Amino acid sequence: MKLITLLQDEMIKEAAVTRKMLSCVPTDKLDWQPHPKSMKMKVLASHVAELPTWVEMALTTSELDFANNPYVSKDVKDTAELLTFFEESLEKGKKALENNDEEEFWEEWTLRNGDQIYSTSSKYEVIRMSYCQIVHHRAQLGVYLRLLNIPIPGSYGPSADEVMM
Repeated sequence: MKLITLLQDEMIKEAAVTRKMLSCVPTDKLDWQPHPKSMKMKVLASHVAELPTWVEMALTTSELDFANNPYVSKDVKDTAELLTFFEESLEKGKKALENNDEEEFWEEWTLRNGDQIYSTSSKYEVIRMSYCQIVHHRAQLGVYLRLLNIPIPGSYGPSADEVMM
Protein backbone atom coordinates (compact mmCIF):
# COMPACT_ATOMS: atom_id res chain seq x y z
CA MET A 1 0.00 0.00 0.00
CA LYS A 2 1.21 3.49 -0.83
CA LEU A 3 2.07 5.93 1.93
CA ILE A 4 -0.34 8.47 0.45
CA THR A 5 -3.18 5.94 0.72
CA LEU A 6 -2.34 5.27 4.36
CA LEU A 7 -2.40 9.02 5.09
CA GLN A 8 -5.72 9.42 3.27
CA ASP A 9 -7.27 6.54 5.24
CA GLU A 10 -6.00 7.93 8.53
CA MET A 11 -7.35 11.38 7.69
CA ILE A 12 -10.82 9.95 7.03
CA LYS A 13 -10.83 7.86 10.22
CA GLU A 14 -9.67 10.74 12.40
CA ALA A 15 -12.16 13.08 10.72
CA ALA A 16 -15.06 10.90 11.85
CA VAL A 17 -13.89 11.10 15.46
CA THR A 18 -13.15 14.82 15.20
CA ARG A 19 -16.58 15.53 13.71
CA LYS A 20 -18.26 13.79 16.66
CA MET A 21 -16.21 15.79 19.17
CA LEU A 22 -16.76 19.14 17.45
CA SER A 23 -20.51 18.51 17.25
CA CYS A 24 -20.58 18.42 21.08
CA VAL A 25 -19.20 21.95 21.44
CA PRO A 26 -22.07 24.06 22.81
CA THR A 27 -22.63 27.43 21.19
CA ASP A 28 -23.41 29.03 24.55
CA LYS A 29 -19.99 27.99 25.91
CA LEU A 30 -17.74 29.15 23.05
CA ASP A 31 -16.18 31.87 25.21
CA TRP A 32 -15.65 29.55 28.20
CA GLN A 33 -12.15 28.62 29.31
CA PRO A 34 -11.17 26.39 32.22
CA HIS A 35 -8.24 28.55 33.31
CA PRO A 36 -6.93 32.04 32.42
CA LYS A 37 -3.93 30.46 30.65
CA SER A 38 -6.18 28.13 28.64
CA MET A 39 -7.64 28.93 25.24
CA LYS A 40 -11.29 29.81 25.01
CA MET A 41 -13.33 26.87 23.79
CA LYS A 42 -13.98 28.45 20.38
CA VAL A 43 -10.26 29.07 19.83
CA LEU A 44 -9.40 25.48 20.76
CA ALA A 45 -12.30 24.01 18.74
CA SER A 46 -11.57 26.12 15.67
CA HIS A 47 -7.90 25.11 15.89
CA VAL A 48 -8.95 21.45 15.88
CA ALA A 49 -11.20 22.23 12.91
CA GLU A 50 -8.44 23.95 10.91
CA LEU A 51 -5.68 21.39 11.42
CA PRO A 52 -6.47 19.35 8.28
CA THR A 53 -5.36 22.42 6.29
CA TRP A 54 -1.85 21.85 7.63
CA VAL A 55 -1.60 18.98 5.15
CA GLU A 56 -2.21 21.44 2.31
CA MET A 57 0.19 23.97 3.85
CA ALA A 58 2.94 21.37 4.25
CA LEU A 59 2.62 20.20 0.66
CA THR A 60 2.36 23.65 -0.95
CA THR A 61 4.91 25.65 1.07
CA SER A 62 8.40 25.20 2.44
CA GLU A 63 7.80 26.86 5.79
CA LEU A 64 5.50 28.68 8.18
CA ASP A 65 7.01 31.82 9.66
CA PHE A 66 4.84 33.20 12.46
CA ALA A 67 6.71 36.53 12.21
CA ASN A 68 5.20 37.01 8.73
CA ASN A 69 1.99 35.05 9.36
CA PRO A 70 0.77 35.64 12.91
CA TYR A 71 -1.78 33.10 14.05
CA VAL A 72 -5.37 34.31 13.90
CA SER A 73 -8.05 31.94 15.07
CA LYS A 74 -11.26 31.58 13.07
CA ASP A 75 -13.98 33.37 15.03
CA VAL A 76 -16.78 30.84 14.85
CA LYS A 77 -20.20 32.02 16.00
CA ASP A 78 -21.87 28.66 16.65
CA THR A 79 -21.49 24.91 16.45
CA ALA A 80 -22.88 24.75 12.92
CA GLU A 81 -20.27 27.25 11.68
CA LEU A 82 -17.56 25.28 13.50
CA LEU A 83 -18.59 22.07 11.73
CA THR A 84 -18.78 23.81 8.36
CA PHE A 85 -15.28 25.20 8.92
CA PHE A 86 -14.04 21.70 9.77
CA GLU A 87 -15.57 20.19 6.61
CA GLU A 88 -13.96 22.92 4.47
CA SER A 89 -10.59 22.31 6.14
CA LEU A 90 -10.93 18.57 5.72
CA GLU A 91 -11.70 18.96 2.02
CA LYS A 92 -8.55 21.07 1.55
CA GLY A 93 -6.43 18.46 3.31
CA LYS A 94 -7.93 15.61 1.30
CA LYS A 95 -7.41 17.43 -2.01
CA ALA A 96 -3.81 18.23 -1.12
CA LEU A 97 -3.09 14.53 -0.63
CA GLU A 98 -4.94 13.59 -3.83
CA ASN A 99 -3.01 16.14 -5.89
CA ASN A 100 0.51 15.26 -4.75
CA ASP A 101 2.90 12.39 -5.04
CA GLU A 102 5.09 10.87 -2.39
CA GLU A 103 8.29 12.39 -3.80
CA GLU A 104 7.28 15.73 -2.26
CA PHE A 105 6.97 14.12 1.18
CA TRP A 106 10.73 14.10 1.64
CA GLU A 107 11.28 17.80 0.94
CA GLU A 108 12.30 19.93 3.91
CA TRP A 109 9.74 22.12 5.71
CA THR A 110 10.50 24.64 8.48
CA LEU A 111 8.42 26.05 11.33
CA ARG A 112 9.84 29.33 12.57
CA ASN A 113 9.24 32.69 14.14
CA GLY A 114 11.60 34.98 12.30
CA ASP A 115 15.15 33.84 13.03
CA GLN A 116 14.02 31.38 15.71
CA ILE A 117 13.59 27.95 14.12
CA TYR A 118 11.22 25.68 16.02
CA SER A 119 11.67 22.66 13.79
CA THR A 120 12.83 21.50 10.40
CA SER A 121 11.23 18.29 9.19
CA SER A 122 10.21 16.50 6.07
CA LYS A 123 6.80 17.40 4.69
CA TYR A 124 5.71 13.86 5.57
CA GLU A 125 6.68 14.48 9.21
CA VAL A 126 4.70 17.74 9.21
CA ILE A 127 1.63 15.88 7.92
CA ARG A 128 2.01 13.27 10.66
CA MET A 129 2.54 16.04 13.24
CA SER A 130 -0.68 17.73 12.10
CA TYR A 131 -2.55 14.46 12.61
CA CYS A 132 -1.03 14.15 16.09
CA GLN A 133 -2.00 17.74 16.83
CA ILE A 134 -5.60 16.95 15.94
CA VAL A 135 -5.63 14.08 18.44
CA HIS A 136 -3.83 16.15 21.08
CA HIS A 137 -6.13 19.16 20.85
CA ARG A 138 -9.21 16.98 20.49
CA ALA A 139 -8.25 15.43 23.85
CA GLN A 140 -7.94 18.91 25.35
CA LEU A 141 -11.39 19.67 24.01
CA GLY A 142 -12.65 16.50 25.69
CA VAL A 143 -11.38 17.82 29.03
CA TYR A 144 -13.20 21.11 28.44
CA LEU A 145 -16.42 19.22 27.70
CA ARG A 146 -15.96 16.94 30.72
CA LEU A 147 -15.52 19.97 33.00
CA LEU A 148 -18.82 21.31 31.65
CA ASN A 149 -20.55 17.97 32.25
CA ILE A 150 -21.12 17.43 28.54
CA PRO A 151 -21.06 13.76 27.47
CA ILE A 152 -17.97 12.91 25.45
CA PRO A 153 -18.17 10.70 22.36
CA GLY A 154 -15.83 7.75 22.03
CA SER A 155 -12.70 8.02 19.95
CA TYR A 156 -11.33 4.52 19.41
CA GLY A 157 -14.10 2.71 21.23
CA PRO A 158 -16.89 3.81 23.52
CA SER A 159 -16.32 6.60 26.04
CA ALA A 160 -17.30 6.28 29.69
CA ASP A 161 -20.39 8.33 28.82
CA GLU A 162 -21.43 5.90 26.10
CA VAL A 163 -20.82 2.85 28.28
CA MET A 164 -22.95 4.35 31.05
CA MET A 165 -25.87 5.14 28.73
